[in-house]
Amino acid sequence: MIRKVVNAMVLFVLIFPAGISYAQTSNPCEGDWVADVADRVLPSVVNIASQKTIVVRQSPFFSDPFFRDFFGGGMPQERVQNALGSGVLVSADGFIVTNNHVVGGADDIEVRLSDERVFPARIIGTDPKSDVAIIKIDAQGLPGIRIGDSSALRIGSFVMAVGNPFGLEQTVTLGIISALGRSGLGITDYENFIQTDAAINPGNSGGALVNMRGELIGINTAILSRTGGSVGIGFAIPVNLVMNIKKSIELYGEVVRGWLGVTVQEITPAIAEALSLMSSRGVLVSEVTRESPADKAGMKQGDVLILIGGKEVHNASSMRFLVSELLPGSAVPVTVVRQSRELVLNVTIGDLSRSQAPEHQILITDNRFLEGATVSDIFPAARESLGIGNDIEGVLVIEVQNSSPAARTGLNPGDVIVQINNRKTPGLKEFQTVLAGLKGIKMSIRIYRQGMVMTMTIIR
Repeated sequence: MIRKVVNAMVLFVLIFPAGISYAQTSNPCEGDWVADVADRVLPSVVNIASQKTIVVRQSPFFSDPFFRDFFGGGMPQERVQNALGSGVLVSADGFIVTNNHVVGGADDIEVRLSDERVFPARIIGTDPKSDVAIIKIDAQGLPGIRIGDSSALRIGSFVMAVGNPFGLEQTVTLGIISALGRSGLGITDYENFIQTDAAINPGNSGGALVNMRGELIGINTAILSRTGGSVGIGFAIPVNLVMNIKKSIELYGEVVRGWLGVTVQEITPAIAEALSLMSSRGVLVSEVTRESPADKAGMKQGDVLILIGGKEVHNASSMRFLVSELLPGSAVPVTVVRQSRELVLNVTIGDLSRSQAPEHQILITDNRFLEGATVSDIFPAARESLGIGNDIEGVLVIEVQNSSPAARTGLNPGDVIVQINNRKTPGLKEFQTVLAGLKGIKMSIRIYRQGMVMTMTIIR
């Protein structure tokens, strides 16, 4: 089932270049406790300025050979793109966590500390799937922030957001945790956001969300807005996820995620009734990949997966998130309901990066709309990691080259191309047939992206 995530008029704004739990006083108006927390946290929050070079064309007309020859030019031009954001010192020796969209692909990164010292920074690792990045400056004795526990948060707890909105350094706002475990928003591939009403704005990206003990509980990443400004709905990445990514990068040099090997679907009231389930909790296992960790542990099609490592599975998104947090090789109890009985299966988690890969993939080189995209059939590991239901048929976009025609068309890795010019492309063979027959300067492409289906019409 395809989910309609938000009204088309609502924007999720990555807050380029929030919640506090556990209030320690019965009356938040007593004393200067907010100021005391701010005093502890402010030295750990830094300003980040990044630069990267991007390639742009002078005019869209230059993609057409006639105009290019007529005007005698149209070569791609380089332009420097600047971004401002925030970051959080998590160690005394200069490790900083921030958002990938603040520093990803940057040629130069400059970090300004609260004491006005400025350092060049280098990227240690990035994870676009969760929008987390780890950078480092060469300095010692820095005021690393205290790390909290985002698994113990409570809705309604006071929180403080600290960052550099609109380039205004060292800005503090106060609010509460509005919701936990927000997913299905289409912001990142792995979503389990903390929602807060603490005012955050562009420039807060990568800044700190802290509790009333001054502990880091999240990294601010996006806002929901009709105008691009704060309307009291902001999202932060839980600190447990952020620190797991940091640990993975330090240990393996990359982000390593767990793999279960199942395709699942949401349990509707109709499915619950048909399976004689007492509730709609958990997810229905619709497919088990052969020789996968789930298959080896005895999981079967039709099982209802309700617990992973003792944590509740609320929907398909939460299942992917819970599995992604587990280290490959770890043994985890997984609880399923089978024929009205609960069973506990002992699963040895696999490595998603080494799971089943596509047997065949092609790089498109001869199409003015899609050139530069690498596509394949949808393979089981992709369905699990990207949350692509079995009812979605098409070809999966694996990679898109920078500044390519496919990039200008608007394709992203993880997209599924389901139709071109109203012709279905359920697999690689059909896709190649449709592609070979394309003519003219106009193309309509229908894609599935993070729970939504959209149609794009391109004229070149």
